[in-house]
Amino acid sequence: MPQKDYVKTARPKPKAKPRASAARRGNSRATSKANRHWLLMLVTAILLSGFAGFLWYLKQQPSAPADTPADVSKSTAAIDDLPVKPVAEPYQYIKELENKEVQVEVDTTEREKQGPFQMQCGSFRQAEQAEAMRAQIAFAGYASAVRRTEGSNGVWYRVVLGPYDSKRQATADRNRLQQQNINGCRIWNWT
Repeated sequence: MPQKDYVKTARPKPKAKPRASAARRGNSRATSKANRHWLLMLVTAILLSGFAGFLWYLKQQPSAPADTPADVSKSTAAIDDLPVKPVAEPYQYIKELENKEVQVEVDTTEREKQGPFQMQCGSFRQAEQAEAMRAQIAFAGYASAVRRTEGSNGVWYRVVLGPYDSKRQATADRNRLQQQNINGCRIWNWT
């Protein structure tokens, strides 16, 4: 069964108003349309005559003289003439730097004091949490170990990476772990 639109059927239709004849109105609508057509034609004629005048003005302007072949050869000759290459180098520092040796003093005692490093990425009360952290580190591509330590405040499970020979290697691994959203790793001296 088709649906009915009860809203439209309930409204009464408006009554049509009687229209006045064109003679009674004074035919003002017909006159205004005729005026609009004449106005449009007048504006179009003015624009076309202005464009034609602009084109005539451009035609009357003297054109730029065309380059003759002699002028072209003079300009290319000026470009081809490069300055004479100097015989001697005016700067002496280039020769001085070629033969210069730089001596750097390396203090090896300071590096020997630092020793190996380890990185601790977590310390947990439960072994399962430590193993979960170790698995995250393994997925990032690094080998880690879980160490059980007993302290004065109970048993702790630490997730440790290393040992590293230099702090720079440990820092590089920590930065790569941070890119994998494993934060909180600390580098310690392993002694």
